[in-house]
Amino acid sequence: MTDRYCHVVGLGLIGASLALALTKAGWTVSGEDLDDAVQRQALIEGVISNTTPSLATTLVIAATPAGSVASVISRLATTLTGTDVLFTDVAGVKRAIVAEIDDPRFIGGHPMAGSELRGIAGARGDLFKGCTWVLTPTEETSAQRYAQLHALIRELGASVLAVSADDHDRLVALASHVPHVLAVTLMNQAAEAAKTDGALLQLAAGGFRDMTRIAAGDPFIWPDILVQNRSAIVHSLDEVMSRLHALRSAIEREDRPQLSTLLAEASISRRQLPGRSVSSDALAHLRIPMPDRPGVLGSITRIAADLQVNIFDIEIAHGIEGAAGTLLLAVDRSVVPQFAAALEGEGFIVGVEQ
Repeated sequence: MTDRYCHVVGLGLIGASLALALTKAGWTVSGEDLDDAVQRQALIEGVISNTTPSLATTLVIAATPAGSVASVISRLATTLTGTDVLFTDVAGVKRAIVAEIDDPRFIGGHPMAGSELRGIAGARGDLFKGCTWVLTPTEETSAQRYAQLHALIRELGASVLAVSADDHDRLVALASHVPHVLAVTLMNQAAEAAKTDGALLQLAAGGFRDMTRIAAGDPFIWPDILVQNRSAIVHSLDEVMSRLHALRSAIEREDRPQLSTLLAEASISRRQLPGRSVSSDALAHLRIPMPDRPGVLGSITRIAADLQVNIFDIEIAHGIEGAAGTLLLAVDRSVVPQFAAALEGEGFIVGVEQ
């Protein structure tokens, strides 16, 4: 047994993987699922230790479909009333959830990880290594609570990106939700065509399989995501369809120069996608005195997100005799000048340790 207790609600792929990862990290993990068979399987396979949260629980994770997150958090918040309890979720949409949950102990989260496998059968303790885990702190989020969750996510091997809930939904519409919709559409189109051309799916090569892999994901979680983020998704789909129309037009006109331009732009952009890791030798540490006012942490993480600065580690150094604490951030040394200048432009005092 350990002195770190977590309760996971929802034991699908993400919830079960979190339970495995946290157990490996030294936590005692309880969990529950609406499906009794899934809950029994989790107990038998040792994914969870029991189905009832300990009174010593300090971390609650809602790994349910997006539409259920608020009710799950509300139910457990009335039982686990300690101020040291941290609540979070893993849903793919954030704005509606963050707006509905009025509890400063809650920080919205979204690990950008997954698999074409489903449920406990596909769960892996290392699923989150190298992935980006989005957090959506608000003005009510304390720096201490955010630092605790950030440190835990880093312990699981993920990189943390903090943005507002609105920005999260707008950005993941294009980065995650629209790709899933496109993969589903392409897969359904191919399956329909294969009804009359039986050899079609046998001809599916690497490109087709790469593009449609995510269509094999759990369909149970996606209706909530698509409906709750419908505005951003529809807007992104309109833009994508406009680009597809332009590409279709160039093909129809046999416009080789235009086709070459579009293909080259995409090829260059794809190769420039940011990497997932950086050596600890390439990190610098920023020391930022924390002014005693609401929303300070949100301002700092927003600046980092706008500049695409990955915060690899975060810590709060507490002041003495009531003095404000100091925020310690570990970032890639190459981004320090730009990041520090932006912070100072917002009135923060920044010390740098190379």
